[in-house]
Amino acid sequence: MNQKIHPTAIIEEGARLAPDVEVGAYAYIGNHVSIGSGTIVQHHATIDGNTEMGCGNNIFPYAFVGAKTQDLKYAGGNPGLKIGDRNTFREYCSVHTATEADNFTIIGSDNNFLAYTHIAHDCICGSHIVMSNYCGIAGHVTIGDHVVFGGFSGIHQFCRVGDYAMIGGMSKVVQDVAPFVIAEGIPAQTRTINKVGLERNGFDDDAMSQVKLAYKTLFKSELTRDQAIAKLREIAPSAPLVEKVLRFVETSQRGVC
Repeated sequence: MNQKIHPTAIIEEGARLAPDVEVGAYAYIGNHVSIGSGTIVQHHATIDGNTEMGCGNNIFPYAFVGAKTQDLKYAGGNPGLKIGDRNTFREYCSVHTATEADNFTIIGSDNNFLAYTHIAHDCICGSHIVMSNYCGIAGHVTIGDHVVFGGFSGIHQFCRVGDYAMIGGMSKVVQDVAPFVIAEGIPAQTRTINKVGLERNGFDDDAMSQVKLAYKTLFKSELTRDQAIAKLREIAPSAPLVEKVLRFVETSQRGVC
């Protein structure tokens, strides 16, 4: 047996672990789980379900990754969970598999899910996400890259949160949140651009100008949504970040905060 696996850990027959995976005391790993190189499963953590996990992940004590969906529409089969590399799942974090057979909840790489956070069935999460304590996202939510969630915030089913957005603490998100903005409140409203987050991620002056133009036209003018979209396409036809925001808004099913 691999010397990095504690003798009290339970690893079911059929589980596939890379040779250097570390498993702490009283951890549990189910028989359909696959875990990549360099991953650490700390004491009392659980990884179960049809879960495929990449390399370099860190699962803290009492986290439950790969739990069965809570969706009452579950009708059997073996839906799953796919996770990328270098993610951190802090203590009591819970991540659920999808609901329908052959579907997956999907999580990218380099994310930091803090204590007591919850990712429900059929969610699609990008990379470089920071989800603060007690934040929860409901089923079928789509989260972009570099998104930051404040503590105790909650995201309604089927909502989307765009790249580089920030959700303020204790916010109730019931509509889509556009890329590059800060949304907060009960219910959440778009407040301003995520200036600090964009600067930290290397956005230059031209990129910041594009984001500001899109924000002011869509959210601060007295134009209707269709009028604002038409105006932006007229005055900034070759601005890639403006186009990114416009595509997000135009494809929204729940409306945008």
